[in-house]
Amino acid sequence: MPRALRAVALGRENYLFAGSDFGGERAAAIYSLIGTAKLNGLDPEAYLREVLQRIPGHPVNRIEELLPSNLVATTEAIPC
Repeated sequence: MPRALRAVALGRENYLFAGSDFGGERAAAIYSLIGTAKLNGLDPEAYLREVLQRIPGHPVNRIEELLPSNLVATTEAIPC
């Protein structure tokens, strides 16, 4: 677990300049998605590419289907 937090500790100075509270919240959301994708055995870059391709035609009331833990159950196309 300590190794998982290493990237956060190394970038701490950069996060100070996220631009605003909203910028910090966005950064935290992206880090959470990337970390969850890794924990589910997905390549984070491939996962984000897949999700960004699906979003335009995906119903907003079913957005949880695009979370890494749910997407890994429905596709084998995003190996780590």
